[in-house]
Amino acid sequence: MIERYSLQPSNFNPETPKELVILSIIAQSFFQPFSLEDNLLVILTALTAGSGIGFNRAMLFLNDGMKLKAATWLGPRSPEEAEAIWTMLSSPGIGYAEIVAYNRDLVTKMVRDIQPRLKSLVYDLESRTLPLPAMAAVNKEIILVTEAQNEPAVDPNFINFIKVDSFLCLPLVAQDEILGEIVVDKGITHAPIEAKDIELARLCALLAGNYIYTTNLYKKVVEMEKMAALGEMAAFVSHQLRNPIVAIGGFTTQMLSSPCQPERCRRNLNIIQEQVKHLEDIIYKLSHFLKNTIRELKPVDARPILLNLVERPDIKLKAAKKTISLKIPENLPLIQCDQVYFEEAVVNLLDNALDVTPDGGKVYLRARPYNDKYVMIIIKDSGPGLDEKSRDKLFSPFYTTKENGTGLGLLFVKRIIDTCNGKLEVQSKPGRGTMFKLYFKIQERG
Repeated sequence: MIERYSLQPSNFNPETPKELVILSIIAQSFFQPFSLEDNLLVILTALTAGSGIGFNRAMLFLNDGMKLKAATWLGPRSPEEAEAIWTMLSSPGIGYAEIVAYNRDLVTKMVRDIQPRLKSLVYDLESRTLPLPAMAAVNKEIILVTEAQNEPAVDPNFINFIKVDSFLCLPLVAQDEILGEIVVDKGITHAPIEAKDIELARLCALLAGNYIYTTNLYKKVVEMEKMAALGEMAAFVSHQLRNPIVAIGGFTTQMLSSPCQPERCRRNLNIIQEQVKHLEDIIYKLSHFLKNTIRELKPVDARPILLNLVERPDIKLKAAKKTISLKIPENLPLIQCDQVYFEEAVVNLLDNALDVTPDGGKVYLRARPYNDKYVMIIIKDSGPGLDEKSRDKLFSPFYTTKENGTGLGLLFVKRIIDTCNGKLEVQSKPGRGTMFKLYFKIQERG
């Protein structure tokens, strides 16, 4: 007997144990294309949802430089609103997405009333004496406050905002770095905050702190990659443009500095013209690569495009002393892509294959259904092949094995495949040629 279950729970069951509810809600956030703010709202949802831990309201503080600032408030404003929320959460068929959407809407509705007051809750993390709730973040410890009205360590402005006598402060920390804080209370039910509540809330705080940390770390990595790419682009442009510009400047100086014989002047002008064309080609390829966008995926009949490619004058010229072995079935399914960009991608690979294939060698161009979801297109050369190091760098910006290559062609191909929701595989070994396999999703006819 085989039983199957969905990876993501479909319903929010109020009778499920609290621990499982919390883990379920938070775990499902990783399947959603949410922003950092939305995913933190997911954790606040886990803390305050009807059958979750049992807190009624939650406030999120985030570290902004040297300040700890209140960012979000989630929870009902009255017992009546709380009853409406809990009734909704307990309704049959209510799932994770509905809960998050409801709470997001709730936060949006409260912005006008609460946001101005929320902005006043700002604490200087460099201050020697910080009141609660900021003290919990600085000390990196969970603090339960009871009888808050009689506690001098609590900020009166904060008490005036939440209007409860008991609350729990949960610092958000990762790698010993203060990232923020969550403050929760049971201001609607007025139930006591128990030890089990604190243990479950601790789990949410740990996940929230690590989530903020990894998100910030990812942003730093992306920025580092951007800067590295800009550095590579600057080096590439400098290298590619230097020789043509030096040549143009040198031959122009010769013509201007002394009388020039007609034949010599003609030769110099021809060289200058060739270098200008080379510069134009570099600029075109660079700008074309940067402007590569596919606005809408459409059904593309790949068969006639592939058949016509081998008849292009530029391809026939390169293949003059080589053989292109073509095999494409008549009933090839339509694929999802863009006709112009699809052709450019295949031409790029076919052009590369012809460049590395020696005279008398063969280039293979194949297309066939791979399965009921994908069409596979193969371009294989008879060239020298690639070692593992070169294969790993194949799609790096500006990496090229050609003397006058830009190092953008294969990256351009990969961007097209990715944009068309396809897949790309490369197989190559020294002395055995290189084979590219392109997988495009099938588009049903009609």
